[in-house]
Amino acid sequence: MKAFFAKPSVRFVAKTLFYTVIILILVYLYSYRGVAGGHFIYNEF
Repeated sequence: MKAFFAKPSVRFVAKTLFYTVIILILVYLYSYRGVAGGHFIYNEF
């Protein structure tokens, strides 16, 4: 298993997938918390 991840091409693909997943999660969380997404507590006053 160590020899498999020691190859530069495998490490590049693994890091690319890892960072792509992180960016997709951040974009999803940002869009979930959009401008019209939440209810502002003082709108009723």
